[in-house]
Amino acid sequence: MTNLIICAVIVAAALVGFNGAAVTVSDYGDNVYYRGTRAGKVSLMFNVYGNTQNVYKILDVLDEYDASATFFIGGCWADDNVSCLREIYSRGHELASHGYFHKDHAALTYEQNISEIEPSVRLIRMVCGAEVGLFAPPSGSFGQNTVNACVKLGLKVIMWSKDTIDWRDRDEDVIFRRATEQLTEGDFILMHPEDATLCALPKILGYIRNSGLAACTVSCSLGE
Repeated sequence: MTNLIICAVIVAAALVGFNGAAVTVSDYGDNVYYRGTRAGKVSLMFNVYGNTQNVYKILDVLDEYDASATFFIGGCWADDNVSCLREIYSRGHELASHGYFHKDHAALTYEQNISEIEPSVRLIRMVCGAEVGLFAPPSGSFGQNTVNACVKLGLKVIMWSKDTIDWRDRDEDVIFRRATEQLTEGDFILMHPEDATLCALPKILGYIRNSGLAACTVSCSLGE
């Protein structure tokens, strides 16, 4: 069933096509965001291409602390984990695009950026009925073509103000420190569903709460 879903998504994208010239960033502002604007809010960003069981456990921890987060979804992961994708959305969290195959978007042409991002948006919409307004480039790699493609697709490019680097340094104390050191409202905290991240998450959420802040989605932190 999931393979049929992705085939339908890719075929639909090919049939629709993308008419018109690429717009320039100057027409729309820079469209790249590194932090939010709402007072008293910070945002947890989870980039997801694997570790599905940890995603479920992260959802439980977020429930325990009454916190919301934004999950930037890799399309190829979502195709194989439709139930988990639906669970994220059903628990009130935000779904956003992290591309389809974790490519280096800075190296892609405008058309290649469209082809890599757009099917992931279609898949999320098809599976969950969720509107997607955000894209986080894998490895933080993007260029002018990426920004222009996201403008065409109606997506904001989201970066981060704090990177836990949890995919490399799998130490819960290091992850906690990177997530909370000099934490201020508006921070976007980048994380992944790693084992050590799961262990650090309750402490991070406790620190956020004790600092008089609240964890909300990226769109919420942007005032949407």
